[in-house]
Amino acid sequence: MTDLVSAVTSPKDGRHARKSPGPPTRPLSARVNAVAVALGLVDGAALVAGAVWTRPGWGAAVLTGVLLLVVRSSGRIYRRRLWLSWFQDLPRSLATTATTFALLACWAMATGQPVQVITALQHLLVLFIVCGEPVRFAMFWLGRWGRRRFGRCDRTLVVGAGKVGADLVTTMIEHPQFGLRPVGFVGSEPWLGREDLPVGLLREDLASAITRLGVGTVILAFSDTRDTSAVDAAITAHRLGCTTLVVPRMFELYQDNHDVERLRSYPLVRLGTAPTSRPSWWLKRAIDVLLAALALAVLSPLIGLCALAVLVESGRPVIFRQVRIGMDGRKFRIYKIRSVRPSTTDDSQTKWSVQGDARVGPVGRFLRSTSLDELPQLWNIVRGDMSIVGPRPERPVFVREFSAIHELYWARHRVPAGLTGLAQVHGLRGDTSIADRSRYDNYYIANWSLWLDLKILVLTVGELVCRKQR
Repeated sequence: MTDLVSAVTSPKDGRHARKSPGPPTRPLSARVNAVAVALGLVDGAALVAGAVWTRPGWGAAVLTGVLLLVVRSSGRIYRRRLWLSWFQDLPRSLATTATTFALLACWAMATGQPVQVITALQHLLVLFIVCGEPVRFAMFWLGRWGRRRFGRCDRTLVVGAGKVGADLVTTMIEHPQFGLRPVGFVGSEPWLGREDLPVGLLREDLASAITRLGVGTVILAFSDTRDTSAVDAAITAHRLGCTTLVVPRMFELYQDNHDVERLRSYPLVRLGTAPTSRPSWWLKRAIDVLLAALALAVLSPLIGLCALAVLVESGRPVIFRQVRIGMDGRKFRIYKIRSVRPSTTDDSQTKWSVQGDARVGPVGRFLRSTSLDELPQLWNIVRGDMSIVGPRPERPVFVREFSAIHELYWARHRVPAGLTGLAQVHGLRGDTSIADRSRYDNYYIANWSLWLDLKILVLTVGELVCRKQR
């Protein structure tokens, strides 16, 4: 297999994450989901028409509009999609509208709204369906027509040049209404070399091909055999901002669900976008800065007492600085309260653990057992070097070593390092399995949400309390 991730990182050669190229530059018209925008406008117009006709009151009308937007967005009505089918989308549309009405009915009963308001809201949503669905049908038809007539298709790379990959390319060419235009294969043998296909095998890594060709969608067609580079390819596509679709194993038996697209007879699993590209990640960053700054202000007396205890026990310096690897392989200096007595030889960058080290005195042991030595890292969070929750940062020498030994250890650096993480709340601290830590960290990135962050914070508090009791 061509090295699919050589421009991002090379996990086998011992080098830690190199900076990846930026996302390919595509025109705004190619990045805007015109069908989703049109559907949103249709819903807005249908809602206004229904409100004008039924007159439920401005407050009730605004509440209805907000609930519809939230529920239909959560139901992925305005998602990107390959298959523009009104019949396929109708059950989802009706279900989200019915859910909105149920929520409005609960609100009306809880606040003691008169029967007239409930009746008006009921009529409003009926008119919303009656007015909106025929126009939605027309929008889906226009979307398919526009893709065929004007070539409004996303430039697409297929990873895997076997039979499945060739069939996908043929389908994309013959059916442009699905919105994909193939520009090449990236993969290994077997290469079919079919002369009827207008695209060929690219002799370059995936990251370079995405950047050079301005690719917006990557399809992973590893379905005949197990190929571990599929995971590397998916991570590369994510990091470069591409939509990533995967042909699942046993795709002939695969059922449709909310994450499955259809390219004619082929099901394609749509992978979620990279966490750092979601709007909720900005909220995570704002929460990080607010909580870290507040914690620094509240805990500054405690940090001062810990620093004084270290000063009395072993003198200066009281703050320990060490180079660690953060997001995208960038180096930064981490701050901790020193827990190891100074020595003439600085082995902090190469010595894995200080467990049992005679240089750790009573104060140092207490700081380490309670994690109080980690408190200065709140400043790293404020600076943007770290996050409150994320994979724990490691030293450069160990990043190189572990990346060469443990599969996908390098992929932990897709998000900022954290003060605590999913691996740590499962007991993986100190001299524990690196392979297990890597799997937990990559699971965290793949399943990231604000709720998962909150869960980890709660578990961290429980872990600290239980460790103190032990």
